[in-house]
Amino acid sequence: MSQSLYPAFGLLLVDDEPAFLRSLSIALERNGGITHIHRCQDSRDVMDILARENIGLVTLDLTMPHLSGEELLARIVEEYPDVGVIVISGLNQVETAVNCIKLGAFDYFVKTDEESRLIEGIRRAIRLQELSQENQALRRRVLCDTLEHPEAFAHIVTADRAMRSVFQYLESVALTRQPILITGESGVGKELIARAAHTLSGRSGPLVCVNVAGLDDNVFADTLFGHQRGAFTGADQPRAGMIEQAAGGTLLLDEIGDLSPASQVKLLRLLQEGEYYPLGSDRPKRLQARVVVATHHDLGEKQRTGTFRKDLYYRLRTHQVHIPPLRQRKQDIALLLDHFLAEAAEELGKSKPSYPPELTVLLGNYAFPGNVRELRAMAFDAMSQHRSRTLSMDAFRRDIDQASGGDIPSRHRQRAVFAPDEPLPTLDEVADLLVEEALHRAEGNQSMASRWLGISQPALSKRLKKRRSEGS
Repeated sequence: MSQSLYPAFGLLLVDDEPAFLRSLSIALERNGGITHIHRCQDSRDVMDILARENIGLVTLDLTMPHLSGEELLARIVEEYPDVGVIVISGLNQVETAVNCIKLGAFDYFVKTDEESRLIEGIRRAIRLQELSQENQALRRRVLCDTLEHPEAFAHIVTADRAMRSVFQYLESVALTRQPILITGESGVGKELIARAAHTLSGRSGPLVCVNVAGLDDNVFADTLFGHQRGAFTGADQPRAGMIEQAAGGTLLLDEIGDLSPASQVKLLRLLQEGEYYPLGSDRPKRLQARVVVATHHDLGEKQRTGTFRKDLYYRLRTHQVHIPPLRQRKQDIALLLDHFLAEAAEELGKSKPSYPPELTVLLGNYAFPGNVRELRAMAFDAMSQHRSRTLSMDAFRRDIDQASGGDIPSRHRQRAVFAPDEPLPTLDEVADLLVEEALHRAEGNQSMASRWLGISQPALSKRLKKRRSEGS
């Protein structure tokens, strides 16, 4: 299996000492997970390499024959302003360092610095370059309102503009190794979004999904990291963890908001260090998968209340995607209904039926606490009972009536509907406003409006006739 290079752009190491280039390359790959590396010993070749290769970051030695590091730095900043430069010098001179930063260098390191400090500085610069490139890509897509890879979203049924914006954002961050946080209510399709992100990444490895809700710390560690033989009682054979199974691909950790505090520490260390220890092993392994996490919880609120680590929260929200609930995507309801009815008809061996236009009106005025998953269940339930040519609305009405006894309607009833700084309307005014709103939501269908108002259709018709006679 081919291993994808990291980062997506090339890292060019420039130094006239072959031994230093070789040792730095090995350290970056082993300890930093950085594999997309180009090396150059002759400073005169640097500009040609930049013109020929997709280079995003350059490390420059200052003291080189032919062209000095400072000369190259000035030329790179002028001709390739989007390419980042880090200066690595054998000279520990404050004045030289300050001058390089003024010329536009990201950072300045001395060759005698600790190797870990240099590697972390390069990784930090890579992250900044990734964010810069993602912002530029997102700006292009939003301004042009385009999708470069619409096929990656073919399995998601939507015509909603907010969802299209999500797709554009995913395309912009597809190649980064930074984690993606997917939020949204239960049933909105977070795993479908994770699957699209995996497809867009172009990674050769698989998408591995793990639901971490309810896992205690030991089970979480064993599930993700795996174990060596004899790591604990019953560990008769070594087992690769989900991280290793997702190598070269994407690891989706679902319901991350339910992770225990101890497991949160382990996940934070994994993301920060890029390495982990299988249980019972003292030899670390590199994280070779892109991590995507999903939750229906408000992690911002959880970290404010102390039930979710702040440092982990900020690490995860580097790239955040929020999926709007179905009640905010009303134009998708008819599309999804058609899709699920066709799916159910094929599975049940029936012909896809037509349905009355009032059905989409009925569904459009329902809050869908279960979102897309709930609509799919409704469609399959209705199809299982379908016998005639036109689909009956009874199954949908029954499902909605049953859900009306839950928490969602009660929250709506508790919502304030009158402005506290304005006089109260009369009962007749409130009744008229309520009737108008019901008719508006029902698109003029009196039978449906009367059902929502809790009165009979003849009573509503009589009230409307009375209003017309009073207004004439």
